[in-house]
Amino acid sequence: MKLIERTHYLNKLIDVIGTPDIKVITGVRRSGKSKLMEAFKKYVSNNVTNSNIIHINFNLPEYEDLLEYHRLYDYINSKYDEDKENFVFIDEVQMCTDFEKAINGLHASEKYDIYITGSNAFLLSSDLATLFTGRTFEIKVYPFSFSEYMQYFNYEDKYSAFDKYLIEGGMSGSYLYKNQEAKFDYIADVFNTLIVRDIHKKYKIRNPQLMDKIVDFLMDNISNLSSARNITSTLKVAMEKIHHNTVGSYMQYLCNAFAFYKVRRYDIKGKKYLSSNDKYYLSDHSFRYAKLGTKNMDYGRILENIVAVELLRRGYEVYVGVLYKKEIDFVAIKRNEKIYIQVSDNISDEKTFEREVSPLLQIKDAYPKMVIARTRDPEYQYEGVKIVDIADWLTA
Repeated sequence: MKLIERTHYLNKLIDVIGTPDIKVITGVRRSGKSKLMEAFKKYVSNNVTNSNIIHINFNLPEYEDLLEYHRLYDYINSKYDEDKENFVFIDEVQMCTDFEKAINGLHASEKYDIYITGSNAFLLSSDLATLFTGRTFEIKVYPFSFSEYMQYFNYEDKYSAFDKYLIEGGMSGSYLYKNQEAKFDYIADVFNTLIVRDIHKKYKIRNPQLMDKIVDFLMDNISNLSSARNITSTLKVAMEKIHHNTVGSYMQYLCNAFAFYKVRRYDIKGKKYLSSNDKYYLSDHSFRYAKLGTKNMDYGRILENIVAVELLRRGYEVYVGVLYKKEIDFVAIKRNEKIYIQVSDNISDEKTFEREVSPLLQIKDAYPKMVIARTRDPEYQYEGVKIVDIADWLTA
């Protein structure tokens, strides 16, 4: 398989070499966590002259004997070299029973620089502080961005490349298949056999049929406001004895595994977060095609999904904006930075353009405001609102 250097993530790992944190690489299944660790291992080997690398990949059968934490702990200590900088790399750490006990013991010894990857259902961002007694540093890995997609295929025309990315998405394992149906079969298999299987195993799902219905509903309603209660009301037509608490738990499990990202609502005028109704976006838009097919494709929703994930990839907190009963697609916040964003497939129609721009013009603060659409035109300003093509924005 062709590899590209994912410098965005690699540099994050390079920056924390030698810090006492436990470095945890997270992200949806098949997003490239293990490949990133391999690239980082190569960097350490080539650039840290006094390094001793202890690498364990639990996907490989030669490490089966270490699937109990005492054995894992003893094995790593047996490889320790006191005259060198000792790096520990562990892939799929959750496969080791009580893995956190081994990691905590190694960390407490203050002898190792520790890096781990694992299945997200078992290595949750929300659980890191309780799993590990030491401080953790999380590197969140996402499927290929549009820029990485262009780099992988050596595309030069970003506009025609984006039309392909819109269909093919960022799950790079699918790029090996020539036929589009085969690509979607691979992507659906990743979702069904890896992501959902992890959730079933972790949470002992009692109603897999309900989980499947929730997945289909959320995929079909990308960019729509959703809640456990309204999903429960919809599904009760086809299924009996569904409680909204169960639906809410299943939705949370899907987010824990990075199948979906939940985006909360934010009252721009009142400057407060709203608790009812959120939006859910897929970690990669190709999952929707692979599961639901490509009929009745709503490109506006897909573009919105792509922008949401790109904002997360760039390190923003992302919210849905609410102002005077009108909705702003995204309020993106990073420290003192804030951006208001509307996303549209086509704004060539005057009414559509007015619909997208008018909510932004009602916002009175001085933070940047933009409309992202498929314009294929150079960026321009309209009454202080930046109008930018999505392919240009994604590669900026």
